[in-house]
Amino acid sequence: MDMLDWARGPLLTVAILVFVLGVAWRFFILWRLPHASVASAPARQAFGTVDALKASLSKMVPHRGFHPSATLITVNPYVFHIGLALIFFAYAPHIAFIRRLTGLSWPALPDMVMYVAAAATIVSLIMALVFRLTDPVLKKISRLDDMVTWAVTMLPVVTGMAVVGEQSTALLAYASPLYRGPLALHLLSLELLLVWFPFGKLMHAFLVFPNRMRLARFLGRRGVRT
Repeated sequence: MDMLDWARGPLLTVAILVFVLGVAWRFFILWRLPHASVASAPARQAFGTVDALKASLSKMVPHRGFHPSATLITVNPYVFHIGLALIFFAYAPHIAFIRRLTGLSWPALPDMVMYVAAAATIVSLIMALVFRLTDPVLKKISRLDDMVTWAVTMLPVVTGMAVVGEQSTALLAYASPLYRGPLALHLLSLELLLVWFPFGKLMHAFLVFPNRMRLARFLGRRGVRT
């Protein structure tokens, strides 16, 4: 077995197992946290689940009152998240990878769209790092977790670009992988991301909407217009 065989076999199994168990453990810990009771009467009727979800979704669009100088910092995360989602869920070889694991598949977007999305994601990640290292506030609140999370997110994108030497249709037509070394590094970087995911800030992918919904309910109870 060479490194690619290890990356596609035992190491991938271990990474997925750590990811699934780690995410389940984080949710279990959050579920076990004590809930503080509020004795005071609410200032307005408490939000239901649907109302809280609507409020959390509607407030994802930046408010017009923000100064134009904050536009780039505000837009950059959207570019990153949309680009990363396109890369992972709309690139033909990635869809084939998901199909091998789960049996699920869907139509892929053209390769050129993926190339643009990958380039935009890399630029967005670099800009996010620059903001974090130069902005006084972001620099003050940054921790090791932020740096590690940035690195394990960047690695799969960069190593994935190293594998792209031909059109996706040609890559999928080969009986065996054409670039075994670069593909092994790409899979290893993905597995590193999966292992880190439950223990770092990447966990916000699962918690962002529950957290926003909880905040909407809290503000609604206080009488804040959301």
